[in-house]
Amino acid sequence: MRHLHAWLLAGTALCSPFAANAAVTTDTPAATGDAAVADTTPDSAVPDEAPSADIIVIGRGETRQVQRISQVDIERLAAGTSPLKAIEKLPSVNFQSADAFGAYEWSERVSIRSFNQNQIGFTLDGIPLGDGSYGNTNGLHVSRAISSENIGQTIVSQGAGSIGTQATNNLGGTIEFFSSDPKPTFGMTLNGTYGSQNTVRAFGRLDTGVLGENGPSAYVSYGYLDTEKWKGFGSQRQHQVNAKFVAPIADVRLVGTFDFSDRRENDYQDLSLDMIRRLGLNNDNISNNYPLAVAIADVLAYNGAHPTAPLPYPAPYATADDVYYNAAGLRVDYLASLGIETAKDAPIHGELKAYYHSNHGQGIWFTPYTATPGGAPLSVRTTEYDIRRKGVFGSIGGKLGFNDITVGGWYEKNDFRQARRFYGLTSRMAPTRDSLEFQSNPFFTQWDFKYGTETIQYYVQDKIALGNLTIDFGWKGFDVRNSATPIVSGGLAAGKIKVTDWFQPHGGFNYKLSESAELFGDFTQVKRAFVSSATTGPFATTQPGFNALLTTSKLKPEESNTYELGGRFKNRWFNGLIAAYYVDFRNRLLGVTTGAGIVGNPVILQNVGAVRSYGFEAAGEAKLGHGFGVFASYSYNDSTYRDNVSATVLTKGKTTVDSPKHLAKGEITYDKGMFFGRIGANYMSKRYFTYTNDQSVPEQVIFDATLGARVTLPGERKVEVQLNATNLFDRKYISTIGSNGFGNSGDNQTLLAGAPQQFFVTVKTGF
Repeated sequence: MRHLHAWLLAGTALCSPFAANAAVTTDTPAATGDAAVADTTPDSAVPDEAPSADIIVIGRGETRQVQRISQVDIERLAAGTSPLKAIEKLPSVNFQSADAFGAYEWSERVSIRSFNQNQIGFTLDGIPLGDGSYGNTNGLHVSRAISSENIGQTIVSQGAGSIGTQATNNLGGTIEFFSSDPKPTFGMTLNGTYGSQNTVRAFGRLDTGVLGENGPSAYVSYGYLDTEKWKGFGSQRQHQVNAKFVAPIADVRLVGTFDFSDRRENDYQDLSLDMIRRLGLNNDNISNNYPLAVAIADVLAYNGAHPTAPLPYPAPYATADDVYYNAAGLRVDYLASLGIETAKDAPIHGELKAYYHSNHGQGIWFTPYTATPGGAPLSVRTTEYDIRRKGVFGSIGGKLGFNDITVGGWYEKNDFRQARRFYGLTSRMAPTRDSLEFQSNPFFTQWDFKYGTETIQYYVQDKIALGNLTIDFGWKGFDVRNSATPIVSGGLAAGKIKVTDWFQPHGGFNYKLSESAELFGDFTQVKRAFVSSATTGPFATTQPGFNALLTTSKLKPEESNTYELGGRFKNRWFNGLIAAYYVDFRNRLLGVTTGAGIVGNPVILQNVGAVRSYGFEAAGEAKLGHGFGVFASYSYNDSTYRDNVSATVLTKGKTTVDSPKHLAKGEITYDKGMFFGRIGANYMSKRYFTYTNDQSVPEQVIFDATLGARVTLPGERKVEVQLNATNLFDRKYISTIGSNGFGNSGDNQTLLAGAPQQFFVTVKTGF
């Protein structure tokens, strides 16, 4: 690997930054609300010396802030990278993860305009992916839903997003992923990757091609990832299968998908600022030293029984939370869909799709806070997840004069079971359980609940074309009913709660100033439904606490009003946008926990007032000719709390947690003939991780790079070799904040270190 490191760094220095600037995928999403409009500039309008396609498509013709990126953007990142990492260069998008691929779920965080991932809508081919949380109760992360190689395009709406999106939590935007269609000709794609931390990534896809004249086509793919942790001991592994078929039937097409994922990953240790000062960023779980974990648990138990004469912990550790023996996340998912859809521009357009999702998961911590009866002074604590979701959504629309009216709906029934259990470790000498295997035979169940969520949503939308002016208005409404039924209550809440709001309006305009320039503006009002879970939402408290939420405090759902105004400009050399926004966020819900995250204490949920956010964002791409191009984006966000949480927790006027005021991203690209490359930079200003702003992490700028070549071997076999460097200059920094939530004030074990400099080489071929 040392020679590979030198090769990549030398290539980057000699060749300047390079990256692919190839054509945007021709895959187009099914008609879903007001999905992004494709760039209509003909390739022939661009001179030969300039790249012929955009790095991003900036939503020309749209009445709201929206961008679209293609498969090319994902391809130029390290193989296996989460598609969420590919969108981090877009304005106002803040993405963080503790691994090089952005796929490690415990650390994965994305926010847009100060709204966190729980307040953003995620879909894949229209199928709802849930609220994006680690302990996802109503969906799954996109990295488990589909291999990044099979994503055709991604649409990001920084505002409240399309009213047709299947989501009831999108206060702050939507991220919509669309799978690529089967290729028209028979063929196989084969990719192999090796790199730092003994990373092995393999991907293969078989396309049938179109069978017969205008017949069906399909593909099936398999992806495999195995990488060692970059610090500590352990690995992160995934097996993944995707399949899709398309069958034309008269003027519509039948579309089916199937996705399987088995992901098992060892966790990194959550850190605090104090731990970083004492132990360094490389402090991690002691998975290679079980006797030391036993010794620490012995001291914790002794000190609990003898608080006046405590023993010191084994050096260099000062508390039982400085290190744990091990932790892991295990998830197995099946996701399938079947639907029928028209072309987006058909006179009568629409779709109808049914889907099913099954998930089985365990979040594992080896905890020193609970001893094994008759065994070791520690045990294995799990949070267990079982999801069975089934749903259907659809829309139908058509043109009536200068109106294009669409009506759509969505129904989902989610049966979710969640439990907290403890499993024994019988030996003090060696661990008797594997952290990457599903645990069985618990000695104690702390709580076990069945949760139900039933969702009914509809929307009405009208696009009115009046020459150069397009007006877009409509509304959506939903009724979401939540229930909690105990099997083992453990003191947690049972009962029912619901949110009903049948009118959430949306309106916008787009005015075409010329062939190159346009103005747009919009207003959206959105409400967020509650979540059914023991670890978040109104049921994640005690029964008396839940009863008080319904009677005394009158718990209200979160709401937001978003206002946007902006402009777009495009000619054959430049593609850019600028937009300003104002967000009124009301009835903010705050769940406060006490103690270390591993203890798992119930939260105290309450409405704590409003948040006001305003800012502006800009992005631009310039085509420099001779294969070179440059892209840059900048975002300014001022997001502050408007109320104090209490008389002692003074948050009024304080900056929202995990909300950097400044985000600046840029990349220089090259793609011409045999060679391609890219160098990118991502700057983020200071972030607070307490509500009173007394604790923060500093600003950071991270670089990454790509260098590649395409060759044709005898027999017309095309081969591509790609070298990737992540964190190119080996910056030491804190990536994720809030892994264990945010506190009112004071230090908190809720930080994760960013991955160091890593290198990967990928070989791609096919036939």
